[in-house]
Amino acid sequence: MTATHPSEDVLGFWLESCGPGKWYAQDDNLDDQITRHFGALWRDAADGKLDTWKGHPRKALGFIILTDQFPRNMFRNSAMAFSTDRLAKSAACYSIDRGWDMRTAEPGRQFFYMPFCHSEVLSDQDHCVRLMKERMPETGAGNILHARVHREIIRRFGRFPYRNAALGRATKPAEQRFMDDGGYGLILGELEAMA
Repeated sequence: MTATHPSEDVLGFWLESCGPGKWYAQDDNLDDQITRHFGALWRDAADGKLDTWKGHPRKALGFIILTDQFPRNMFRNSAMAFSTDRLAKSAACYSIDRGWDMRTAEPGRQFFYMPFCHSEVLSDQDHCVRLMKERMPETGAGNILHARVHREIIRRFGRFPYRNAALGRATKPAEQRFMDDGGYGLILGELEAMA
């Protein structure tokens, strides 16, 4: 019996075992599970040892999830959570340019786009919203709304204020008011009311 490639372990765990119900929920047990099972693999990716994954459509998605999603679980509320974002975005750009995202069924396809949603660059945010609209016809509605919330936060503040503490950034008064008034949920409500 042939051993499963580690990228398939990542994809099977995230897309099938976890699925949409766990993707965006804060769950300490899930965070611990990801750290135990994928922490060493994430370190390999961070050290450039998994760069060959980026040259294959399915392995590239595993690489993106490993470097974009998993650190947010493994290193929640710390700067390490964002430490491999540039690797994920580079792999996402390469994959999308080749149309590899369209080989993955929805809703898993969204993970090709999440590195742009997580970026603090407004043009990346615009790109994410556009990708969600154009390439997620079946399950994109909810994703588009959340992508628009991320974009609006970057439009207003130029960064995600709720990352400030983890990144050692001083929080501006307007950012603190935003977080005190409901933060992400506040903008979500505003955009839903406008729909």
